Amino acid sequence: MDLQLEQLQSLSSVDVLRESAEIPRAAPRTFSLLTLALVFPLSFAILVHSLFTHPVLLHLEQSSSSPYSSSGWSLLFFYQFIYIIFLFIFSLLSTAAIVFTVASLYAAKPVSFTSSLSAIPPIFPRLFRTFLWVSLLMFLYNLAFAFSLVMLLVAYPSSDSPFFLVVLSLLIAAFIAVHVLISALWHLASVISVLEPVCGLEAMRKARQLLRGRARMAAILITGYLSACGLIGWAFRAFVVKGPTEEGSFGLGVPAKVLVGGGLVAVLVLVNFVGLLAQSVFYYVCKSYHHQTIDKSALYDHLGGYLGEYVPLKSSIQMENI
Repeated sequence: MDLQLEQLQSLSSVDVLRESAEIPRAAPRTFSLLTLALVFPLSFAILVHSLFTHPVLLHLEQSSSSPYSSSGWSLLFFYQFIYIIFLFIFSLLSTAAIVFTVASLYAAKPVSFTSSLSAIPPIFPRLFRTFLWVSLLMFLYNLAFAFSLVMLLVAYPSSDSPFFLVVLSLLIAAFIAVHVLISALWHLASVISVLEPVCGLEAMRKARQLLRGRARMAAILITGYLSACGLIGWAFRAFVVKGPTEEGSFGLGVPAKVLVGGGLVAVLVLVNFVGLLAQSVFYYVCKSYHHQTIDKSALYDHLGGYLGEYVPLKSSIQMENI
C-alpha cells in the first residue's frame, strides 16, 4: 500500500474504493490467481444456483397439489443446502486470503499465491467463530423483526389503514438500516479476526468501537455493495434464468443468454473482489480515524505465525495512540 496509515483518516467512500482498486497493482499475479481460485467460484455460485432452483420453484407453483410436490421440496432444500455450504466456505476462504495478502503488502512482507493459500487453514477457524457470533446476532434480529411484524398484523388486521402503512414502512426501514449496520460489523470484525489476536465476540466488540465516527461511511460502502449485487442478481434472473414466456423475461436466445450470463458473472467477480479489498482498507481508515496504529514489525510477525514462521512479537499488535 502506497498510502501511510495516518494518511487514510481523511479518505471518503470514493477514495476507499479508489485505493482498493490500486492495491492489486502491487501483486497482480497473486491477486489474479486468488480471484480465479476463490472469488470466481463464489461469484459463479451466487448467480448460477438460481438456474437449478428456478425450474423447481416453477414446478412447485404449477403442481402444488401433485403427489410429486414433496419430492420437489426435497430437491429444492437439497440445492439450497449445497448452495449455502458452498457460499459459506468460499466466502470465508476469500476473506482470509485477501485480507492476509493486503496486510502482508502493508507490512512489507513478500506475498505469493502459495503463501496466501497456506495462511488460510489457521485463519479459517478464527473467521468461523466470528461468523457464528454474527450469525447469532442476525438470527436474533430477524426473529425480533418477525415478531414485531406479527404483532403489527395482529394489532391492525386491515392493511388499508394509513397508520398501518406508516408503521410498516418505518419497521422495514429500521430493519434495512440495522441489517446494513450488522453487515458492516461483520466485515470489519472479519478483518480484525485476521489482523489482531482476537476473534468471535471480542472481534465484534472491537469492530463496534472502530465503527464509531465511521458508521456513515460503512453504511455507504455496504449499501453500495449490496445494491450492486442485487442489481446484478436481478439482471441475471431476468436475462438468463427466466424462460421467454415468463413475466419479466427479456426472451433472449441461448447464445445471447450465455454471453450475457458470462458478462454478469465477470461483473460480480469484480464487485466481490473490490468489496473484499475495500473492507481491508476501511479497517485501516477506522484505525487512523481513532488515532490508532499497528506496529508493522509486530504485524509482520503476526502474519508470519499463520505460515509457521512464528517469532515472539516485538511489540503488542494492540491499538496504540500515535
